[in-house]
Amino acid sequence: MKGWTGNILRIDLTTKTYRKETFGADFAKKWIGGRGFALKILWDELRPGIDPLGPENKFIVALGPIAGIPAPNTGKAVVAAKSPLTGGYGDGNLGTRVSEHLRKAGYDVLIVEGRAASPTYLYIEDDDVQFLPADELWGKGTGETNDRIYAKYGKDVGVLNIGPGGENMVLYAVVRSLEGRAGGRPGMGAVMGSKRLKAIVVKGTKTIPVADPERMKAIGTGDLKKVRAMDKESGWSVQGTTGVLAWCNEVAALPVRNFRKTRHLDAWKIDGERLNNARIATYGCPNCAMHCGITIRDHEGRESELDYENIGLLGANLEIFDLDQVASLNYLCDDYGIDTISAGSSLSFYADAIEHGATQGDFHFGDAERAKQLLGLAALREGDLGNLLADGTLRMARSFGHGSEAYAMQVKGLDIPAYNCKFIPGMALALGTSPIGAHHKEAWVITFELKQTARDSYGREKAEKVVELQRIRGGLFEFLVACRFPWVELGWDVKNYPIYFNKATGLDWALDDFWRVGDRIYALMKFFWIREIPDWDRTRDYPPMAWFDPANADREGPIAGKILELDKYNELLDHFYDIRGWDKRGIPTRKTAESLGLTDEAREVEKYTRLE
Repeated sequence: MKGWTGNILRIDLTTKTYRKETFGADFAKKWIGGRGFALKILWDELRPGIDPLGPENKFIVALGPIAGIPAPNTGKAVVAAKSPLTGGYGDGNLGTRVSEHLRKAGYDVLIVEGRAASPTYLYIEDDDVQFLPADELWGKGTGETNDRIYAKYGKDVGVLNIGPGGENMVLYAVVRSLEGRAGGRPGMGAVMGSKRLKAIVVKGTKTIPVADPERMKAIGTGDLKKVRAMDKESGWSVQGTTGVLAWCNEVAALPVRNFRKTRHLDAWKIDGERLNNARIATYGCPNCAMHCGITIRDHEGRESELDYENIGLLGANLEIFDLDQVASLNYLCDDYGIDTISAGSSLSFYADAIEHGATQGDFHFGDAERAKQLLGLAALREGDLGNLLADGTLRMARSFGHGSEAYAMQVKGLDIPAYNCKFIPGMALALGTSPIGAHHKEAWVITFELKQTARDSYGREKAEKVVELQRIRGGLFEFLVACRFPWVELGWDVKNYPIYFNKATGLDWALDDFWRVGDRIYALMKFFWIREIPDWDRTRDYPPMAWFDPANADREGPIAGKILELDKYNELLDHFYDIRGWDKRGIPTRKTAESLGLTDEAREVEKYTRLE
């Protein structure tokens, strides 16, 4: 079997044992890798209702058949577990040298189970696994942890680590790697922390199995050069993802003041042009052809790597328009190892709840210094307030009451990224139906919607576009595994990816074959939710109710007085379900499940709910 090593490394932290397991071609072709492998393993091995922060949960690192090989932006890995933040399936991908080293060590998947008796880190070198004490690393930030590991093993090793946020099981703690890479917004860092696992270090020396290595190398390295040239010609990396901030402000899609507003006169102070002017360094992932990690000095003089989501949620949404202060908040999130989106959302919701009388406190929009203090309380879970902030907006809202859940900006417990969709129906649908909770990576449909269709349309074409993009963004790129930016930002044709896959595996697949795998994965992710929440209904695929509230409409600007309409959103949601072959509740039908090869999984789900 080429393209895959065919091996899984299973590590038990409780017993300090490990073993190699194998999988066959049928499993590989059905689930491909990355998200597909992780999801299927968690479905098969987790008992419904387990505590996501208990030893029964499993932390998975999963790679795909092109991960780590020379080709545009293939230095990615998927980290996954049952989410402590949402209670459903959770994952994320991040750039890391682990993508190459774990495959060179001979594995496509790493499964970590149990719980260590004391802080531990793993060192994996080919067939050898060492369980090493992490007492001196425990409590350290992700930057210092990385530096200490590099000092011991060299900078070429693959590293995944957590900060104090993960150690203290902040529910939106992430996994960190390299200078500024992070992944696993639904609390994957908290799962590592619950297992007392500070870091995973990987060094592989073997050869990644490829069916046609010479041709793959020639195509991949050639395409890397082409994409680098496209990036240089377009100038995309000048501002990176932050180039979208000015546009979002212009079209009334920027999150401001806990998404109450959609634009701000001072937004230019933190836009991509200002960021580029302050740049001191630029970073990228392994095999990256278009570096997006723009680094500046923060308010305290430290290096902080920023992107649009960081600035949108820690800047505009908190009404903080000093770029160096936004960089300081971002630095703290990164070093604590907590998600910048959920951190910014939690702080802005807290300020909003105070303002609307749902709770009492001394934090207000625009207060950067107090925001820094609150991030520390959350990361270290200090006091009642620290614990509240560490549990995320949905749990905060349920604690505060007074109707505050309506303006907790989340879906399924995961906070909304930096796109204010109070009058963007298709993007609202994309966030509402994202299978891990609100996440822009699943279907970034906003540019299609605002540039190619009518903004106020709820037509079927928008649901079709969301499904199309989910198949590419949340399917193809998540199971191969690779970065979507060459395709999204530079127009690198998605048809190139079957070429890489076929050269790696020796198979002869077309794009339609990948769409079927993506549909299978999306159906099983929904089944995972149903098994955990048997009384599932379509309201769990709704965006925040504040987006339907006339009192929350803009008072001026291009969308003054306009909001989403719930009855029309439901019609759009019906279109989405129909295209996917799901029932009116948003559950895949028995016929759909069988057509996707999920007959056994459907039979399992029918223990918990009726399938149509």
